[in-house]
Amino acid sequence: MSVLKKLAGQTAIYGLTTIIGRFLNFLLTPLHTAVLLPSQYGVVMNVYAYMAFLNVIFTYGMETAYFRFATKNDKDEDKIFANTFLLIFISTVFFSGLIYFNANDISQILGFYSDPSLIKWVAGILAIDALTAIPFAKLRLQKRVFLFSTAKITSIFLNIGLNVFFLYICPAVANQEFLIEWQPFVDKIYTSGNPLKYIFIANLIANLAFLPFLIQTFRNFEVSINTQQTKEMFKYAFPILVMGIAGTINEMFSRIMLEKLLPPNFYSNMSNMEVLGVFGACYKMAIFMTISIQAFRFASEPFFFSQAKDKNAPQLYAKVMHYFVAICMVLFLGVSLNANWISGLLIKNEVYKTGLAIVPILLLSNVFMGIYFNLSVWYKLTDKTYYGTYITIAGAAITIIANYFLIPYFGYMGCVWASLCSFATMAVVSYFLGQKNYPIPYNLFLLSFLILFAIALYFVLDLLFIHDFNHFIIKNISILAYVGLATIILKKYT
Repeated sequence: MSVLKKLAGQTAIYGLTTIIGRFLNFLLTPLHTAVLLPSQYGVVMNVYAYMAFLNVIFTYGMETAYFRFATKNDKDEDKIFANTFLLIFISTVFFSGLIYFNANDISQILGFYSDPSLIKWVAGILAIDALTAIPFAKLRLQKRVFLFSTAKITSIFLNIGLNVFFLYICPAVANQEFLIEWQPFVDKIYTSGNPLKYIFIANLIANLAFLPFLIQTFRNFEVSINTQQTKEMFKYAFPILVMGIAGTINEMFSRIMLEKLLPPNFYSNMSNMEVLGVFGACYKMAIFMTISIQAFRFASEPFFFSQAKDKNAPQLYAKVMHYFVAICMVLFLGVSLNANWISGLLIKNEVYKTGLAIVPILLLSNVFMGIYFNLSVWYKLTDKTYYGTYITIAGAAITIIANYFLIPYFGYMGCVWASLCSFATMAVVSYFLGQKNYPIPYNLFLLSFLILFAIALYFVLDLLFIHDFNHFIIKNISILAYVGLATIILKKYT
């Protein structure tokens, strides 16, 4: 149990970092939408969507490969770190150089911005993200969560400060509204009329702030590449790269398909683009679940590998899954049953709240995504990551096909049902394959009870009670009762 408490503590720290980071970055939205035209803000969203995809390409699964090989040969951890970093360094120079020196052509192909300098800044951001990926992975492997968190939070604060400086203070100084004495300095670094690029400049400078925190990870660093080890790492990492690409499809493709496949006037009072806005706003309600799963992922991946040599590892992995599902279902109930008042804090326009029906299904979809991540331990520990490739590609195919058939009939509800079908199928398939290749004694009855009882409790409470204060109390007392019941069951059966 002490091992689980340590994992829980590390997850809490990663979670706090993620929560603070997401919240602080969210505070930039009012600033960006006040300064940028809608078309410009659309460019920002598009560019970051492309960057999310390119980040997968730039690191090509080497983080997980590093975890696997470093824990498998812990005495050679420094050599494995050096080998992995040099591989990322070489590929990053190539990829970022390709983007930087073809910025003009890329800008024209994308067709959303005439200034190729933006593409050059993006190349720099992608390069720093990739080059810091393995040093951050080393911090996670060494369980140095405070240093990891401090580096991330420092960068976030710097990014926000630079956004405020470039988008608010600099224009005001240039227009002589205040701090006139700063004008000579501002004139050297700021050009009015093109605020968009400064968002990416701020991002690049903030990412550079990682470097002082990561210097110590290069102690005992030797410039050498082990050819045999490199081949083995590539073999291990390639399926993870494919999984990353397919995973991006699972996460992002529904938003693209919704606007394209929704029949005109499906929602009589909204255009398709407005519907997409409603869907996107309500999608943010899942942030509580996604933050928790991301925090767990940061902490658990090195944890799983570090425990692999223990003879009781399978029992430990099963216990982690049981507690993970219980906590996720508490979050499912907490957000679903309180969606109306939570949305009041996040969404100010009542029009957006018409899409709140997607929230419970979306949360449940995220639960199965987390379950799948837990289950993926079997193919990572047995070096059979190609199974993960097949499963994730199958999930991406389900996402595409289900969206194609469901959106025209169910609108944005079709998107979340497609996501749920995809992740649930991936979890079920991974479970059965895992039991054949690396048996873990999951208590299926316990897991099924935790999930199904929470779903049933949600439907009963949501259908029976109107959204007033008394019913708010009843719902949340019921959530606490579920917590108590889950705690008793977990203690008895795990």
